[in-house]
Amino acid sequence: MKTPPTATDPTKVQDLLWRGLDEPGAAVGRDGGEFPDWTGFLETPMQRRRLLKLMAASLVLGGAGGCGRPPKEEIVPYVRSPEQLVPGRPAHFATALTHAGYAQGVVVESHEGRPTKVEGNALHPASLGATDIFAQAALLDLYDPDRSQTITNGGKISALGDLLADLSGQAAAWTTRRGAGVCLLTPTVTSPTLAWQLAEFFQRYPEARWVQHEPVDRGQVLAGAQLAFGREADTLYRFDRARVILSLDSDFLTETPARSRYGHDFVVGRRTLGLGMNRLYALESTPGLTGAMADHRLPLPAGRMEAVARALAGRLGLAGILGEPSPVPDPWLDAVASDLAAHPGESAIVAGEHLPPAVHALVQAMNQHLGNFGRTVIHIEPVAYRPADAASSLTALAEEMHAGRVEALIVLGGNPVYTAPRDLDFPAALRRVPLRIHHGLHADETAALCHWHIPALHELESWTDVRAYDGTVSLVQPLLAPLYQGHSAHQLLALLLGQVGRSDRDLLKSYWRARHPGPDFDHFWRAALRDGVVPDSANPPLALEVLDDLPRRLPPPVRAEGLELRFRPDPCVYDGRYANNGWLQELPKPLSKLTWDNPALVGPALAERLGLTNGDWIELSHRGRQLRLPVWVMPGQPEQSVALHLGYGRMRAGAVGDGAGYDSYALRTAAEPWFGAGLRIQKAARRGFLGLLDGRAELASTQHHATLDGRDLVRVWTKDQPPFAPTEPDPQQLYPQYAYPGHAWAMVIDLNACIGCNACVVACQAENNVPIVGKAEVLRGREMHWLRVDRYYAGAPDNPETYFQPVPCMQCEQAPCEPVCPVQASIHDTEGINNQVYNRCVGTRFCQSNCPYKVRRFNFFDYAANPATHEGAPITAAVRNPDVTVRSRGVMEKCTYCIQRINAARLLAEEEQRPLRDGEVQTACQQACPTQAIVFGDRNAPASRVAALRREPRHYALLEELNTRPRTTYLARLRNPHPDLGKDSGS
Repeated sequence: MKTPPTATDPTKVQDLLWRGLDEPGAAVGRDGGEFPDWTGFLETPMQRRRLLKLMAASLVLGGAGGCGRPPKEEIVPYVRSPEQLVPGRPAHFATALTHAGYAQGVVVESHEGRPTKVEGNALHPASLGATDIFAQAALLDLYDPDRSQTITNGGKISALGDLLADLSGQAAAWTTRRGAGVCLLTPTVTSPTLAWQLAEFFQRYPEARWVQHEPVDRGQVLAGAQLAFGREADTLYRFDRARVILSLDSDFLTETPARSRYGHDFVVGRRTLGLGMNRLYALESTPGLTGAMADHRLPLPAGRMEAVARALAGRLGLAGILGEPSPVPDPWLDAVASDLAAHPGESAIVAGEHLPPAVHALVQAMNQHLGNFGRTVIHIEPVAYRPADAASSLTALAEEMHAGRVEALIVLGGNPVYTAPRDLDFPAALRRVPLRIHHGLHADETAALCHWHIPALHELESWTDVRAYDGTVSLVQPLLAPLYQGHSAHQLLALLLGQVGRSDRDLLKSYWRARHPGPDFDHFWRAALRDGVVPDSANPPLALEVLDDLPRRLPPPVRAEGLELRFRPDPCVYDGRYANNGWLQELPKPLSKLTWDNPALVGPALAERLGLTNGDWIELSHRGRQLRLPVWVMPGQPEQSVALHLGYGRMRAGAVGDGAGYDSYALRTAAEPWFGAGLRIQKAARRGFLGLLDGRAELASTQHHATLDGRDLVRVWTKDQPPFAPTEPDPQQLYPQYAYPGHAWAMVIDLNACIGCNACVVACQAENNVPIVGKAEVLRGREMHWLRVDRYYAGAPDNPETYFQPVPCMQCEQAPCEPVCPVQASIHDTEGINNQVYNRCVGTRFCQSNCPYKVRRFNFFDYAANPATHEGAPITAAVRNPDVTVRSRGVMEKCTYCIQRINAARLLAEEEQRPLRDGEVQTACQQACPTQAIVFGDRNAPASRVAALRREPRHYALLEELNTRPRTTYLARLRNPHPDLGKDSGS
C-alpha cells in the first residue's frame, strides 16, 4: 500500500495538495487534488490523523499566497517538418460548421496541426465574417474527453471487422425483403453527398424507410408554405431592405438557420436616425432577443398568435379570413397595420417556426398583399433533404416499432431516446427492434439502448459538404486527423452499401466531379476548398403566389383556454446536444443571466398570484405528466404562460452535462411539441439534507455579480430627442498626463447594434484561455469571463424595455487599479493598454476592489487544472491558445484588448515595412460579433473608424464622471417608436 505523505514536510504537503489525499478512505479533490472534497468527510468517519493533515495543509496553502505549479506540457518535435508549416505562425483553413444541420462558413486557426480558434468566413452568406456561440464552442466539443472513442457491441469494446461481419450477414436478408423493416433515422440532412448516398441506399432497398427527427424542427414552416402555395418552400427575409418589421413570436435573431445573417441585416437598418431607420414590432410568448430589440413589444401566449394574425389580416384588407376579437389592444394593432400598409415592398412579417401552419400561411398572404414578395421576402426550394414519404414521422416510426414491424434501425446522429416526445415511449419501442445501430459523437442515452454504437467524427475531423440557409454549399475539410477511432456518416452508409474501403474524400470528390466534369475540376475543387464556398450554389428564387382559396383551406381557429406551457430550445445548450460543453453551460443566458440550469420561467403577475420567488420549487402537471423544478421570475413573460427550456436533465451527456438542470422533455408530447394549454402549477417543497424540507433551489445567475445598477449606464435616444452633452474630463489630475504619441488603442461599442447574443463572450473565452469554474463557483460570484454582457430593464416588470451592454476592461488612462497594486502588476503601456503582469501578481485583489467597472477576475482556485469541468483533462489542453498564458491559481486577470493579436499584426507590418492599416487588428470579440457592434482601432489615426465613432454625437463613456478616461466607450441605443403609441400601449 502506498504511504501517504505526512503533513510535517512542506514539500510533501504541497504534493499532497496537488495530488489529493490518496490515503484509503480519504476524499479526493474534485479539481484534480488541489483542494479536498468535503463531501467525502460527510460520508466517512472523521479521523484525528486526517484532520491534522488537513489543518497543516491549509496552513501551508494560506502561506503560499498566489503560488501554484505551472501546467505540465509535453513537447514532441517533428521528425520531418511539413513544408508549409512555419513554427509559431498559425495556419488558417476555410471550412463549415453546422447547427441543427444548416451550415455556417468559418475559418479555423490551427497551430502546428492543432485547431485553436474559430472565426467567421467573410465570403460565406450565412456568416459574413462573424460567428455565433455554437461555432465558437465547437472546438471544446472537438476536444471533449467524454467523446466516444471506440466501436462497442452490447456495451463492450468491439472492432470494425465485427461490425462488417454482422452487416454482411444482414445484407442478404435485407436484399430478399427489398429493405422492408429497415429504417434510417437521421437528423436534418443538408449534405448533397450524403443525400446522394441515401438515394443510392433506397435504390438498393426500395422498401426501406427514411425518417427524420430534429427536436427543434422546421416542419411547421414547410407545412405553412404547403397550405399557402400548394407546395413546400423555404422563406428567406431581407431585413436590411425592410423599414417596418412585425415578429409574431419569431426570435429570428437567434433561433433560425440564418440567425447571424439576420442579425447583421437587421442592424444595418438601425444605424441611422434618418427616415430609413427600421421599426420593429414584436409579440412574444416568452422573452427573447428579438423582443429585446423591438421598438414596441407585447407579451402574449403562443396559442393566441393565430388570433392576432387573423385580426391583422382583416385590418390589412385580406378578404374571407375568419377571425375573432384581437387579444392585443386595438390601438396597438391599428398602428401596426397602418405602418405596414404605408411601406409596401419595404415591410416584412415573420412568424415563429413553432407556430401552426395556419399562422405561416396567413403571414405569407399578408406579405404578398403588402408587395413584399421578391423584395424583403424571398422563396426558394427547401434546402434540407427530406424523405419522399410525407408520412415518415417519428410518431409513425414509434408505432411500427411498438408493433414489431421494424427489423433494423440505424440512427445516423441524434439522440431520440432523450429528445423524442415522451408519449411515444421511444425507449420501450426501441427495445423491440432486433438490430439497433447508433452513430454519434457520444455514447448517449440512445447508444445505451442500441446493440452497436459507432463513434462519429467531429466536423473538424471530417470531409463532407453542407448547405447554408439559402442553399449555398460549403466543402468541409478536416483540420486534424481523427482524435479517436471515429467514423463518418458517409463511411457508415458506404458500409451499408457494401462499399468497403471508400474514404470520405473519395466519396466527396466523386459526387462533385460528376457535377463539374472536365479538365477544370481540380481548379474548381481547390477554389471551393480555399474560399469555403461552392460558387453559384445558392438556391435560386421562386416566383410563388398564394392560392386564391386559402381562406377556405385554413383550418377553423382554435382558442386555447387556461395556463399555457411553452417549450423553447435553450439559448446555450440548445436541445441538449451541447450539454457537455462547459463553455456553453457556464455562458450566462442573455436575459435571465442564469448558468448551468433551466428553471421554469413565470411572469411577475403569475408569481405574485402564487407567492413565488426565484428558486422556489414548483410542480407542473400537463397531460397526465408531472415535473418538479425550481422557478425563475422573468420580466416580460406573459401572465398566462410558463416557459421551459429544453436540453437539460441529461444522464449520459458526459461528466460536465450529467445531472445539470431538469428534463423538460418529460412534459413534451407529439401533439403539442411547442405549446399547449391546460397546464397546472402549484408550489412544492423538496426533501433535502436529512429529510428536511428545502423550499429553495440554488440558481446561479450572474446579473448582479458585477453590474452597476443605479448609475447612468445605458443611454437611449429617440429620433426626436436632442443629443446629450458629454461630460468633460476634469483637467485637474493627480499624476502627469501622457500624450500617447504613437498608437492609442481604443474600442467603441454601439449599443444600438448589440443584440445580446453572447458570441463575443465565448470568442473571448476561446481566444484568451478563460477557464470554466463550475456552478458552485458561479454561485459565489467567481465566474472568470473577461467580457460580460449586462442586461438592464426599464419600465414595468410585466413588459419592460430591455437593454444590453457589453463590458470588457475599460483600459482607463487614469486607471484606479494601478496605484493600489503593491507590486506593480497592473501597469500602463505607451499605447494606453492597462496590462496585467501575472508573474508579479501576489493576489492582494486591491485592484479588483478599486475598479469601478468590476471587470477584473481572480483565480481563487486552479481552475485550469480542474478535471470536474474537463479543464484539467490532458486532451483539453489542445484547445488553448499558445499565444496566451494559461493562468495558475492566485492571480488577477482581465481583458487585454487581445494584445497578442496587436503584437502579431505589428510584427507582420514590420516584416512588410509598412504601417498598420485601420482594421488590421481585430479583437476576438469584435471579429465574432454578427452585427459589428464592436469596433477597435487606433484613436490617434483621424481616418480610423474608431476615431470617427468617437466623434459621433451618440458617443459617451461609462461612468465618465469618475474621470478614469476609459479607452472603451459606447454609442447610445436608438429607438424608433411609432408616434401614435405611447408607453401604455406596449414598450
